[in-house]
Amino acid sequence: LSSGMLLYGASLVYGFAGTTSFDKVAALFAGGAHVSPGLVIGLVFVMAGLAFKISAAPFHMWTPDVYEGAPTPVTAFFAAAPKVAAIALLTRVVMEPFGHLAAQWHQVLVATAILSMVIGSFVAIMQTNIKRLMAYSSIGHVGYALVGLTTGTQDGVRGVLIYMALYIAMNIGAFAVILSMKAKGRMLEEIKDFSGLSKTNPMLAATMAIFMFSMAGIPPMAGFFGKLYVFLAAIAAQEYTLAVVGVLTSVVGAFYYLRIIKIMYFDEPAVVVDKVDDDGMTGVLVLTSLFTLLFFVAPAPILNGAAAAAAALFAG
Repeated sequence: LSSGMLLYGASLVYGFAGTTSFDKVAALFAGGAHVSPGLVIGLVFVMAGLAFKISAAPFHMWTPDVYEGAPTPVTAFFAAAPKVAAIALLTRVVMEPFGHLAAQWHQVLVATAILSMVIGSFVAIMQTNIKRLMAYSSIGHVGYALVGLTTGTQDGVRGVLIYMALYIAMNIGAFAVILSMKAKGRMLEEIKDFSGLSKTNPMLAATMAIFMFSMAGIPPMAGFFGKLYVFLAAIAAQEYTLAVVGVLTSVVGAFYYLRIIKIMYFDEPAVVVDKVDDDGMTGVLVLTSLFTLLFFVAPAPILNGAAAAAAALFAG
């Protein structure tokens, strides 16, 4: 369905613009060419197709079932790599060829960002499966990233890039913990299975706590800085509604992240979790947790890289 919408939108754009080249489309509208309704409809279809791929509301309905039903390593993969690639593609599509048509796509992104943040935060509260919870969490995080993109500014794009770079580390780390949750070789995927994890496997519990604090946006974890730069860009662009909704939904989201920490540290153990005996998995857990925990010590490489990338996008 998403590919069909994407293709149909691209065909409409080609039909009304006469080209599919990013540079030529950008030059066409930079010169003040008339914007036909057909082209705007095509652009909306393209954005809807990409919204499916990044799990942005209201095109998110496939995500929880696929996250829960797919093997956990597969879920971990498409929760990170394709999502980040699709966000990068959406950023290029709206900023390069259609950068001069911000008035046409702005309201679409505003609605999508708000819906994603609200649905991702509130619906996650009711989940009992950790993979479904991570699905709604990813919907919420996409909403925060779209806040930066909605501004249409260089600072906003920089915020999106910073957010997604930090999101990759948090997400891969959290799924590494989920993959490590086994009892007698059997995968554990229910939230109740985390009960008392600090008593049976304290290192795994501490690692998961780091990722949950970070996803909740609690300083000095990396996730706090991701939200900080996105919200600062929104405020600078006078997108106050988005910033306020983002902060409020972050508070709601913190509930279910902190609930997992409470379950791990204050509830009695439900099962005895196996020790992590995979060196590769241990390495992933250590690297991602240290990056998430200590990002504030040396943030310059990520911040400067994102700034350079955003500047290059606007230089064109």
